[in-house]
Amino acid sequence: MHKLLLITAWALMAMPTYANEPAINTVSVSHTAIEGIGEETGVMRRDPSDIIQVDGVYYVWYSKGKISPGYDATVWYATSEDGHKWTEKGIALAKGEPGSWEGASVFTPNILVAEDRYWLFYTGTSREFGKGFNPDSKIGIAVSDSPDGPWDRLETNPALKNSDDPADFDSHLVDDACLLTREGKYWFYYKGRQLGKGPGQTQMGLAIADKPQGPYVRNEGNPVIPGNHEVLVWPQGKGVAAMIGTTGPKEITNSVLYAEDGVHFSKTHNVKNGPWAGGVYRPEAFTQSGNGELPKWGVEIGRAKGKLPFIKRFDVTE
Repeated sequence: MHKLLLITAWALMAMPTYANEPAINTVSVSHTAIEGIGEETGVMRRDPSDIIQVDGVYYVWYSKGKISPGYDATVWYATSEDGHKWTEKGIALAKGEPGSWEGASVFTPNILVAEDRYWLFYTGTSREFGKGFNPDSKIGIAVSDSPDGPWDRLETNPALKNSDDPADFDSHLVDDACLLTREGKYWFYYKGRQLGKGPGQTQMGLAIADKPQGPYVRNEGNPVIPGNHEVLVWPQGKGVAAMIGTTGPKEITNSVLYAEDGVHFSKTHNVKNGPWAGGVYRPEAFTQSGNGELPKWGVEIGRAKGKLPFIKRFDVTE
């Protein structure tokens, strides 16, 4: 009898305890209309970049066209003083030369501020949108001395193309760049899809460079997150956090993940009513300050029945 009690006590002591583990909190997201780049008949605006602030003015870039997908678009930008009322300033980047890797569409832009210059990352495709369309997207970079342009495409483009190895998670396409400065290097998170896989099997990868123009070298442990159709990352304290939407394994969807090393992510929050393809204001994204926090607001793709996509605002509370 005493032996049985000893065995039982040992088994109870050996069981894992969760008393000191951090609780999974919930992040709530609210959504509101904005002026200037919101809903407009016959106009598609989608895929907004993260937001930067220059001399007190907010800047955002996005895809613009006349059909719902981003596969027949150009890159435009808008400015705002308060994040609610925006002024569309004009086109930032046109389609590439016909027949080139970016000749059919340029879309899904994002911004990096480095070396006192502005680096506009964007996705391009060579294939015309239509019946049976299958994108072959790659990611390029354009640079300017001003957030208002003009933008010069790098001769080394594309900066990141789909992998040549059919077994890799990004062997079919790459898309949706999101940049951070970290450890004196440029961390380039993106989404990829493997040959033969569908959009619901999209995953997230990472490539790193010593210079903003690259070359960008893939992380050997890719994919770093086994899901997510929209790439939304930010510096948080010493590490990196990512907001995950509805695509991916159930245990990570609608959540915030965190990785102190920027690579090995685990869940810290659930997300209620999260944004669709959002870009956020991340004031610490390129500072390496160690003071990054959960973003407070951003912009996203808005949807309305019978309407083309448009840009709307979202706000985050914890």
